[in-house]
Amino acid sequence: MKTSYDVLIIGTGIAGLSTALALPKSLSVLIVSKDYAWECNTFYAQGGVAVANNAADVPLHVKDTLEAGAGHCNPASVDVLCSEGPIAIQRLIDMGFQFDKDTSGNLLYTKEAAHSTNRILHAGGDATGRYIHLFLMQQLPFPILYNTQVTDLLIDEGECYGARVFHNDKIFNLYAKKVIIASGGVGSLYEYHTNARTISADMQGICLRHGIVLTDMEMMQFHPTAFVLGNSVRKQLLSESLRGEGAQVVDEDGKRFVFEYDPRGELAPRDVVSRAIFKHKQKTGKEVYLDLSTFEPEHFKQRFPSIYFNMTTIGYDVPKQRIPISPAFHYSMGGIKTDLHGNVLTVKDLYAVGECAHTGVHGANRLASNSLLEGLVFSARVANEIKQTIVNPKKQHLFSETEEVLIMENDKILKNELRHLMWFYAGIVRETHTLEKAQKRVNEMLDMSIGKLLRLRLLVSLEIITSALNRKESLGAHYLQQGMDICES
Repeated sequence: MKTSYDVLIIGTGIAGLSTALALPKSLSVLIVSKDYAWECNTFYAQGGVAVANNAADVPLHVKDTLEAGAGHCNPASVDVLCSEGPIAIQRLIDMGFQFDKDTSGNLLYTKEAAHSTNRILHAGGDATGRYIHLFLMQQLPFPILYNTQVTDLLIDEGECYGARVFHNDKIFNLYAKKVIIASGGVGSLYEYHTNARTISADMQGICLRHGIVLTDMEMMQFHPTAFVLGNSVRKQLLSESLRGEGAQVVDEDGKRFVFEYDPRGELAPRDVVSRAIFKHKQKTGKEVYLDLSTFEPEHFKQRFPSIYFNMTTIGYDVPKQRIPISPAFHYSMGGIKTDLHGNVLTVKDLYAVGECAHTGVHGANRLASNSLLEGLVFSARVANEIKQTIVNPKKQHLFSETEEVLIMENDKILKNELRHLMWFYAGIVRETHTLEKAQKRVNEMLDMSIGKLLRLRLLVSLEIITSALNRKESLGAHYLQQGMDICES
């Protein structure tokens, strides 16, 4: 197969596919997918895409994003997201994508937590991510190499020349003039998460090994409402839109206790609601549920078809029956440090976009449904940067194709221990002494005889723990509590 390209894109979510679609078809582009293309977080995104519903709403969208980010956002990045968001959405619509509309043909906007107005577009009810992903895949003019694990980046003297991959039981190099990391977040580091099974922080770990800066890695967002019963690794997300449209968080006595933690109740930012649920369970020992009884059954089935299907398949009579819920890891605000055009700051010809990247747009806590918009907005910027800077030809630089052992016999046991450790010690509520305990154990694991893929996970976990220890005060999703014994049962 061909091994040299103009552009190599790592990842097949909204960020990677949108970047590809914004590139000239005259370029030779290869997209690398770790699994099937749809095994990505975009595919599982339910709520929708946040976007200003008119020109007057742009500054309000900026304000809501900054407030959710707890004063930790990069204001310039937020301005880009909110002002270029409507342009990105219109571009998607002009390509032929259909968002849900009312009977008069007007776009339907809904509301989610921490938004001051209705500005969430959705498609297929609660299947927005799936619909967008399928649409982008159908438009794609470039090939995808499936079931391909990136094992390293080919970097020398501050310049990137491609990536090393494992495909069809072979290790080989893929060379490119430009390399784009669009590999998503870090979900599989945690015991309970809502992410696709492929999201395991490999690329962030590879970046760390090359001395590339990861920023704000202590800022891990936990979604308040996930159905965590059952044995599947990815937990069933219960969309923010449910609470935006009337669902209530209650305990087994029917008490809406979130108001004791924030006057906005269920519509407070995600970190607030997650901690309220976590603490209420700790304090009372009572189960917590999502009460959907405010919805008419037929409307619920039409508005949230995916949730309806998934929960009825499990055996729940929704919206009549309450669903037991728990927070679960959902999104990484931290990531590979980039500028506002996706350039990885210390390496030439290397870019990052989407959840794996850190532009500062999300600050200490991402505003609901800003992630799909980020993928659409910043992918266009990355593509434009590449069009302006790609050179022909690029000097040739060949790299060895030898690689470390990727997986060793004991890795799975250690991987599960790591997920448990991260959930309890670097999760929703943190304490200095338990973070130090986790740091010690991760360093012990790094000294063991382990495969490279586990080593990458451990390096990113260590970065999260160390960043959490370095931030001495609570901020947004990073919440430190003194003297609390976190139950591990």
